[in-house]
Amino acid sequence: MHPTKDALVKTVVKLLESKTIEEVTSDQVLDISGISRGSLYHHFADFSELIEAAQVYRFGQFVDASCAMIEKIVTTAKSRDELLQRLTDVTITTQAETARDTRKERINAIGKAFNHPRMQEQLGEVQERLTSAIADIYREACEKGWGNKNLDPRAVAVLIQAYTVGKSVDDFTPNKMSQDSWHTLIGEILSKVLLPN
Repeated sequence: MHPTKDALVKTVVKLLESKTIEEVTSDQVLDISGISRGSLYHHFADFSELIEAAQVYRFGQFVDASCAMIEKIVTTAKSRDELLQRLTDVTITTQAETARDTRKERINAIGKAFNHPRMQEQLGEVQERLTSAIADIYREACEKGWGNKNLDPRAVAVLIQAYTVGKSVDDFTPNKMSQDSWHTLIGEILSKVLLPN
C-alpha cells in the first residue's frame, strides 16, 4: 500500500478504537494524519472508501490474530484432549461478554459488504484467508487422527466462524442465555462432532 494511503487507513483504524464509524469525519482524519484533502481523494474515490478500507484492515487484523492462535494450538498440541481443552479456552475467550464489540464490528463489516461491491471484494479476500486457514488447520488435525474425516474441512471452518459471530444473536436480547450453557453446547460440538474420540 502507498505510504500516504496506509497512513490514512491507519489513522481511521486508530480513531475507530474510541469512536463509531459514524463519528469519524474526514476533518478528524486529515487533522490527525497531517495529510491534505487532495491526497485523500487521490488515493480514495470518496471518504466512504477510506472508511471501508479501514474496516477491512481491522477485520484483517482479527483474521490474522485468529489464524495465528488456532494454528499454534493445533501444531503444538500433543494430544486430542489437549487440543480440545485449548480450543475450549479459545471459545470461552471469544464468546465472552468482553468480546461483544469485536463480534459487533465483524457483523457490521459483513453486513456493509453485502451492499457495497468494492468492500465485498476486499472483505471477501480477507474472509477467504480465514476460512482457508481454519480449513487447513482442521485438515492437519485430521491427519493427526483427531478430527472427523467424514467432515469437509471448509464446512467445518465456516461452522466455527458461524458460531463465533453468531453469538451476537444473544448479545442484544433482554433474556440472555447463560454463558455456561453456550460453552457446554460448543464443547459438545467440538468433542462429539469435530474432534470425536
